[in-house]
Amino acid sequence: MPRIDALLSAGPTTSFEFFPPKTDKGETALRTTLNELEPLSPSFVSITYGAGGSTRERTHRLVVDLLTRTSMTPMAHLTAVNHRRAELQELLGRYLDAGVENILALRGDPPRDAEEVLFDLERAWQLVELAREVGGDAFSVGVAAHPAGHPLAPDLATDRKHLAAKLAVADFGVTQFFFEVEEYTRLVDDLAGLDCHTPVLPGIMPITNIRQIQRFAELSGTEVPPALADRFLALGDDEEAVRSLGVELATELCQQLLDADAPGLHFYTLNRSTATREIHANLGL
Repeated sequence: MPRIDALLSAGPTTSFEFFPPKTDKGETALRTTLNELEPLSPSFVSITYGAGGSTRERTHRLVVDLLTRTSMTPMAHLTAVNHRRAELQELLGRYLDAGVENILALRGDPPRDAEEVLFDLERAWQLVELAREVGGDAFSVGVAAHPAGHPLAPDLATDRKHLAAKLAVADFGVTQFFFEVEEYTRLVDDLAGLDCHTPVLPGIMPITNIRQIQRFAELSGTEVPPALADRFLALGDDEEAVRSLGVELATELCQQLLDADAPGLHFYTLNRSTATREIHANLGL
């Protein structure tokens, strides 16, 4: 299976992110989406991991299924929250045995209603090191990056230092979604100023439902720029107009990122294919 660090060394990548469905209906819809996106030949696809490990088995099953039943290269998300070190070792060993070589190592968010939260590993870099301990050089390991800074960081400068240290032990990074190219270029410049040159993939989430995206942005510690939000809100309940504008603006952002020499584009699909396919076509990918 191709390793993501090797794919990045070969040139710009395109990748799609999905989440494990909770129902049979959702699983059917995801299968349709995967069938529609597989012909685009993504460099890799990533599968998320629910808060507190709530989708652990579904994530594992979907990742292995993608590896064995499709032409797509999967990356498994793995979070430290609410997992004992031994559990994480066991999960990494299962991925290794299944031939899964790409891991996104995350500290993770606890479930909102959790009364107790366990962190045997308190930092994502510790999970990266555990992956190295379990698999040696077998894993290509990525970490998350927040262009606006992690919501728990005391300030942006502190967050950048933590991110640079995390990227120093990882093979690549993937950002949370953002909406202006300057957010990404500022992140890359700040990291370069800390002598960190590990490739960081920009995360793209086309706006097809402004209220939904605003909620996601709030949870991730960022925001939709007010002027941008106003453009969508002015369209009211015209869903097609909102989707069309979202695709147009996401296409512009992607082109700006490619022009700024981003190492690739990582699309948050929300388990739907239409917007991603249209942007992919607009860019001539």
